[in-house]
Amino acid sequence: MRVFVAVVLLSAASSAFAYTADELAAKNVAAKGGAEKLAALHSLRLTGKVLVNGDTLQLGYVATVARPDSVRLEATLQGLTLIQAYDGTQGWKVNPFQGRKDPEKMSGDDAKELSEDAADFAGALVDWKAKGYKLDYLGTEDVDGTDAYKLRVTRPNGDITYVFLDPDYFLEIRTVNRRIQHGVPRETVTDYGDYEQVNGVYFAFSQASGPNGSSDRQKLEFDKAEANAPIDGALFRFPATPPATAASK
Repeated sequence: MRVFVAVVLLSAASSAFAYTADELAAKNVAAKGGAEKLAALHSLRLTGKVLVNGDTLQLGYVATVARPDSVRLEATLQGLTLIQAYDGTQGWKVNPFQGRKDPEKMSGDDAKELSEDAADFAGALVDWKAKGYKLDYLGTEDVDGTDAYKLRVTRPNGDITYVFLDPDYFLEIRTVNRRIQHGVPRETVTDYGDYEQVNGVYFAFSQASGPNGSSDRQKLEFDKAEANAPIDGALFRFPATPPATAASK
């Protein structure tokens, strides 16, 4: 009996590591539509809503991303729009909900999440080598009843994303982002669902995210997607200061 149990455990362990990290990343790319279709996607605008405060508050939401590393996020409620943007170099924001209607530049630490999300808008496993990431396969782990493949993505700055792939479809069902901000580790969990095709590429139209260990979740639900629409680069850049009004004589 002990020999039989040992054989079963060995078989299970071998099955869990049947793939390499490289192979799983390749399967993820193929599942999303393939490298060619992903490379042809130069910009993406997703429109929908964000639910916060236990789904009691709903805001209009627009996420606009352009290669190689620009992003703009907008959340609107009662005529007020919160903006967070990154143009590949500088991050900035407008937060009227805190009484600040003028744009403010972000520190490098505060803009880091935006810059990483812009680089990984198609997923952390897409072009991971070109982005200078290190990739490790850590076996499988239960994610709400699914025995998901778990990979660790390590960025050059030391930030880490754990990616959990569905064992049947090889698409992300969860990520855990671990970032160091202002010297403090911060972990965010994001669950993905409702995948739909946009220009031949699958994206999750439903996302729920929040701090690791907390039941509080912010939910994103998209209902419209536009791929490769013309986008003015000024959308991502810090707004120019309007010329000073000449003093009246």
